[in-house]
Amino acid sequence: MSVNKVILVGNVGKDPEVRYLEKELAVANFTLATTDRAYTLQNGTQVPERTEWHNIVAWRGLATLAEKYIKKGSQIYVEGKIQSRAYEKDGIKRYFTEIYADSIQLLGRKPESSEAPDASVAAPAPDMQAPTPSVDDLPF
Repeated sequence: MSVNKVILVGNVGKDPEVRYLEKELAVANFTLATTDRAYTLQNGTQVPERTEWHNIVAWRGLATLAEKYIKKGSQIYVEGKIQSRAYEKDGIKRYFTEIYADSIQLLGRKPESSEAPDASVAAPAPDMQAPTPSVDDLPF
């Protein structure tokens, strides 16, 4: 048995880039920053703050949610799975790791817009949780 599950809480680094591959098939890409606080060890050694950047991919209804409500600086909760892929550019093999979101919840203060959903309501409806396409199906 194996498990591929990622849970992240962090701040969005840039507004989501949303593309429509077909009439109803949306995909959103954005970055999420998670930060470990600085601390001091018992021996006096100071460990500085460390920020890790994650590439988030959201499909279908989650992509629509991202397009409407997620902006740079938003604090969000993401559950998903980690997936890596490789590609070659200029003869050099490069590796890319992404988090494929299964659910997203908006955290922090409710935006002033009356169109924004309640901050506690962000899990997609069952029809929005369709299986994520495989990496081989992606157009890039």
